[in-house]
Amino acid sequence: MTQQKLLKSDWEGCRIGITGANGSLGRALIKKLRTKGAFVIGLTHRAIQKDYALENEPQQWVRWRCGEEDSLDNTLNSLDILILNHGINPKGNQSTKNINLALDVNALSTWRLIERFEELILKSNNPKKNKEIWINTSEAEIQPALSPAYEISKKLIGELISVKWSNLNKETSNLLVIRKMVLGPFKSNLNSLGIMSPDIVASLIIKQIELNFSLIIVSPNPFTYISMPTVELLRRIYYRLTKTINY
Repeated sequence: MTQQKLLKSDWEGCRIGITGANGSLGRALIKKLRTKGAFVIGLTHRAIQKDYALENEPQQWVRWRCGEEDSLDNTLNSLDILILNHGINPKGNQSTKNINLALDVNALSTWRLIERFEELILKSNNPKKNKEIWINTSEAEIQPALSPAYEISKKLIGELISVKWSNLNKETSNLLVIRKMVLGPFKSNLNSLGIMSPDIVASLIIKQIELNFSLIIVSPNPFTYISMPTVELLRRIYYRLTKTINY
């Protein structure tokens, strides 16, 4: 099975889980996806306040903690799409504690969820429909964001996704589509200086997904649209070359 476009009819009844569902972009994505007919499950570490009548609320909430990703197995098994959108930004506070926290939340927990979701998909071995993972790595993957710990953690998860792309075997690629979201500064609790609207960012993400893009870029910086694909190409070439070298 090859990667297919998500058509308008595919959203209806599609089960989508999203981390960072309480954030600005999470809420905006929930609103867009619910409008299209998807059933959205919000994955959050915060206390749950249920008001399912609101259009930017998921139809179901699930609490989780970083480091306890296997507790989400039942939820992950039920999903068609997993959106990894959670994160923290310690900004100017670069203490060891904050660096470790940024690495765990922004990179390592995301990586563990990707691996867990992939493992569950391969165990189920259901070829009827591709599953998808969308990962928000941020524009900080390739340029400064005035927060070194945030930048380091985003570079780490960004490069891990590039490694994952280059190493997908045929069995996995037939069952799982991985999409990377490289987003510029939008207004949120993590970035009060953001200049883009979360609603606009969410709309452009969905549009590019429907066009079947694996690398989704939304940024006011035109340089990102050149530099990010170039970085991905160079990474892929490098990773594949390393496979041919005998040490």
